[in-house]
Amino acid sequence: MTSTSFDHARDAIVAVGRWLDAKGWAPATSGNYSARLDDGSFAVTVSGRHKGRLSRDDVMRVDAGGASLDGKTPSAETALHLALYRAFPAVGAVLHSHSPSAVGFSRAVAGDGYRLAGHEMLKALPGVATHDTAVTLPIVENSQDMAIVEAAIAPRLLESGAIPAYLIRSHGLYGWGRDMAEAERVIEAIEWMIAAERAERSFR
Repeated sequence: MTSTSFDHARDAIVAVGRWLDAKGWAPATSGNYSARLDDGSFAVTVSGRHKGRLSRDDVMRVDAGGASLDGKTPSAETALHLALYRAFPAVGAVLHSHSPSAVGFSRAVAGDGYRLAGHEMLKALPGVATHDTAVTLPIVENSQDMAIVEAAIAPRLLESGAIPAYLIRSHGLYGWGRDMAEAERVIEAIEWMIAAERAERSFR
């Protein structure tokens, strides 16, 4: 299990918000980020904040059930973060990006997953050592009810060869890792492959 102090998590979440915003992957108040804390609670972004302008006060703590520990209101999608922490005890950070490429791609492709094959960037994913392979990026339907999204994605994440990422159609990408650095790497690699797939399709 990877965990960190609340002070360190706040700084890391503020930094990742600025990084994602600079890439155009966190428009308006979209996206949400979290980290597992060493006291058993979780640091999450406060609801309704612009992620490129986060301050340390825009990061709060919730318990394992999602209840606020400091009176602030957490992101509406906190339940999806907590589901990942419950399912994977080694996960230390979860990120949710809202890039135009990922959202548009999820709307353009049919089915409940998309095969990513042959990309050098696959080697950025944990456990992947060669470009000469293929993985499936799961896609689930969007809903205002997080329990519906969680129920749809949960069995997919336990399949053999599952990667630490999934798309919510019309909504964006979730990615996670042992720590914030690995979660960032997963998000960036998947976002790059989605953009490359879109570019390839445009040339056909």
